[in-house]
Amino acid sequence: MTHHAAVVDPIGRHLGDAQFPTTSDGYRALLAWLLSFGTVLAVGVEGTGSYGTQLARVLAAAGLHVFDINRPDRRMRRQLGKSDPIDAYAAAEAVASGRAGVVPKTHAGAAEGLRILHNARTSAMKARTQAINQIRSLLVTAPDAVRSQLRGLAAAELISVCARLRPTPDLADPTAAAKFALRRLARRYQALTGEIDDYNVELTALAAQAAPMLLAVNGVGPETAARLLAAVGDNSERLRSEAAFAHLCGVAPLPAYSGRRDRHRLNRGATGQPTRPSTGSRSSACSTTTARVST
Repeated sequence: MTHHAAVVDPIGRHLGDAQFPTTSDGYRALLAWLLSFGTVLAVGVEGTGSYGTQLARVLAAAGLHVFDINRPDRRMRRQLGKSDPIDAYAAAEAVASGRAGVVPKTHAGAAEGLRILHNARTSAMKARTQAINQIRSLLVTAPDAVRSQLRGLAAAELISVCARLRPTPDLADPTAAAKFALRRLARRYQALTGEIDDYNVELTALAAQAAPMLLAVNGVGPETAARLLAAVGDNSERLRSEAAFAHLCGVAPLPAYSGRRDRHRLNRGATGQPTRPSTGSRSSACSTTTARVST
C-alpha cells in the first residue's frame, strides 16, 4: 500500500511528485516532502473515507487545510490515461482551481465510533439473515424425518429446536448430516443475536453520550441516531446549512422538468450515499494525495 503525492503551484505548474508507504514513517516523510516546497495552501486527499482516512488525519493534525477529492471522471481518464502520477496531478489541479471544496470528516470522535459499531452491527444482521435463510433452504431438501419435525415452526421456535438437535456420529446418513448442519446454523444464529444485542447496548450508550437531544426526538432510536451522526461526522461545522445536510443525506430536490411540467426528484448522487473506493485506488493499492503550494 502506498500514497502517491503531487505538488502544483497556484497557477497549476507541476513541481514534483513522489510515492510514500502507508506507515507512520511514510506519513511523516510525505508531510516533510510537501513542506519542502514552501507554504502549503491546501491539500487534497482522494478517498478520505477509505484508504486515505489516516493520511487525512495526519495532515489535518499538522494544521493543513484538507479537502476530499473525487476520482477523475471517465472522460478525463480516456483523454489522459490512468496512472498514479496522472491521478495525483489531476487532483492537485482540482485543489488549485478551487473545484475541490468538500471538507472531509475528521474520523476522530464519537461519530466515528458510532460508524464503526453500526457497520459491524449491520454485518452481523446480514449474517444472521443469511443463517435463517440457509436453514429454511436446507429444510426444502432435507429428509422427511427432519422436515416433519420442523415443519410449520415460527422463526424463533425453529431456531430453538434446531439448536437442540442431536445428530448421530454417522454423517454419511443424510438425516444426521442435515441435523448437524441445522444445529450449527441455529447456534450461529443465536450467537449473532447475542452479538447484535451487545452492539445495540453500546450504540445506545454512545449515542446518548454524543447527542442526547437527538435520541429525545420521537421516532429516533440508537440505530437511526448512529446513522445520522456517522453521516455528519465529528466536525459538524463542515455542514453550513440544513440544505447542505439534506444534500448529504440524499434528500435534496433537483429540478427535473421541461416546458410547463414543474417537478423535482431526489438527488441520489449525494455525498451521504454509500460509496466504494475508486477502481484506480483498488487496482494500484494506493490513495492519491495532492497539494497546492506557494513557491
